[in-house]
Order: sequence, then C-alpha cells, then structure tokens
Amino acid sequence: MAKIAFFSTQSYDRTFFENRTDHNHKFDFHETRLKIKTVDLARGYDGVCVFVNDRLNAEVLKALADRGVKVVALRSAGFNNVDLKAAEENSIKVMRVPSYSPEAIAEHAIALIMTLARKTHKAYNRVRDSNFSLERLMGFTIHGKTVGVIGTGQIGKAFCNIMQGFGARIVAYDKYPSDELEKEGIEYKSLDEVFNISDIISLHCPLTPETHHLINQDTLKKMKKGAMLINTGRGKLVNTAAVIESLREGHLGSLGIDVYEEEEKLFFRDLSDFVIRDNQIAQLMIFPNVLITAHQGFFTQESMEEIARVTLKNFDDFQEGRESGNEVSCKMIKDC
Repeated sequence: MAKIAFFSTQSYDRTFFENRTDHNHKFDFHETRLKIKTVDLARGYDGVCVFVNDRLNAEVLKALADRGVKVVALRSAGFNNVDLKAAEENSIKVMRVPSYSPEAIAEHAIALIMTLARKTHKAYNRVRDSNFSLERLMGFTIHGKTVGVIGTGQIGKAFCNIMQGFGARIVAYDKYPSDELEKEGIEYKSLDEVFNISDIISLHCPLTPETHHLINQDTLKKMKKGAMLINTGRGKLVNTAAVIESLREGHLGSLGIDVYEEEEKLFFRDLSDFVIRDNQIAQLMIFPNVLITAHQGFFTQESMEEIARVTLKNFDDFQEGRESGNEVSCKMIKDC
C-alpha cells in the first residue's frame, strides 16, 4: 500500500479517486498547490499526486526527497512543470497519464472554433434578453477553409479527424510527421507555410524550450489577416502580449484559448467576488472576438475516470517494482 498526498485537489478529484475500489492505497487530499511553502505536507508519504499548476522545481524535488517521497504522479499528460533532471538527481520517479482522452480536448478545440465562427455565445445572450436580431452575428463556414494543426500527436490526430468531417483542408506541422495521417489526406508543411496559408490555426504541441512562445510577434505577422488562433495545449505556447497587440491592430481575427500562460494565479478558483489583477487577461476579456475557457478541455466524465484509473495503476507499478510505459525522464526531452 502506498501512502499518497494529493495536491491541487478539487471536489471532482476526490470523487473519482475515492470511488475506485481497485486499489489499496491511502489518500490524503490537499486543496493547496505543491510549492516550497507547502512541501512539508508531503512528509512521510511514499508519493505525491499533482496537477498542471503544481511547481516541482529543483528546490521542491529535493525537499520532497528529504521528506521520504519516492514518486511523483501527474494527473495529466504534460510534464513541463517538473524538473526531470532534479527528479533523477533525487531518485524520484515521475509518472504521468499520457492519454486519458485525446478526443475530449480535440472536441473542446472544435467547440471554441464553432462558437467563434458562428458567434453562438453572443446569440445565446441576446435571445435571453428577448433580442432576436441577427445584426452583427454574421459568421463564416468552415467547409472549404484551410485549417493548420501544429502538433499531430494523439490530440492533434483526433482534431484532424474531426476537422476533415467539416470538409476543411488540413495542413499540419510536426517534427515527426504521421504516415497514417498523410494517407488520410493531411498535408504536412513547414511551420511558416502553415502560418501563411491557414484560416484557422490550432495548437496541439507540447510545451518545451523550443515551443515556448511559439506564437509571438514575428509568427503572428506571418499569419493571414483575419486568421483564428486556438490554443488548448499549454498557455506558454503563446506570448499573450503579442496576441493582444495583434488583436488590437486587427491582424489576428479571433482567439479561442482554454489555457493561459499565467493561469496558475487564476484557473481552478472562483474569483467572482474579487478584482482580477492580471491586466493581460482582463484586456483579453474585453475583446468581442476572444473566447476564454478555464482549462476545461480535459474535463469529461470519461477523461476523469481514465485519469483516476491510470494514476492508480502508476502507483501500483511503482509499488510492485514493475516497468511502466508512463514514466517520464530526461531522455524524453531536449536540453534536459
């Protein structure tokens, strides 16, 4: 039996983990995020279970090791919030949930696109006020448009498959093109070509030093005037200040984001009674052509069930000394 401290716990985390009976691990749940100020909550535990906004830097990982922690389990696929080199130096294994529901995030990206393209969010609010006018609700048809996909891993692949059903032309960029997707008619191009010809660009690549601020002042200028940008990947793929400027200038046509580079100060919290002190997101919320959701792309019944199942299996594998395909290490990333 492993003794596990959960961090960044929401009510739904407790529900999905506590409802499982296929394990004998002991859980303790903490709403606080894991950081150096809260690391002592992990004292005496075999492992910690963390989410995307917990920060496991070298200082935190050493402190975890000093307190007896031997494994970190991520309730996510991404692991950019973990210093993998420091984890290895402190003999801490890091495990993740590599694929809980690619379709859930792909479908959420489609929802953002459809809402922005047809302005259904504006129509919904109008009709609730008994305003049935169609003025300023003109949208555009996705059929026949060119959709650029940056990153064609499992989520990007699911996104491509859905977009093909709309009758769109799909162009993609990935360092490792998929033969399967090419056979299905996906056209791989250079990154600049994807920027230049796409009416809609959707980001599905991991966050690495190489992709940090992939969307910046220079790459925005390469995009078609009026293009739509969608980000359901990681917030730091996008330079928010550059996007705000492009929206203000009227070059970027619309923006849909489910992630934000400073989201750890905002997302997964109810701040409705507080003044938002983040000026950039406050500016984004003013634009009529911007749609923001708070990292809910993953949040489906099916995804949560799979996250709980795989996370507990990761702890089982660690406890029993089994090799796991879900372990992450420096070998997986460049410049570790």
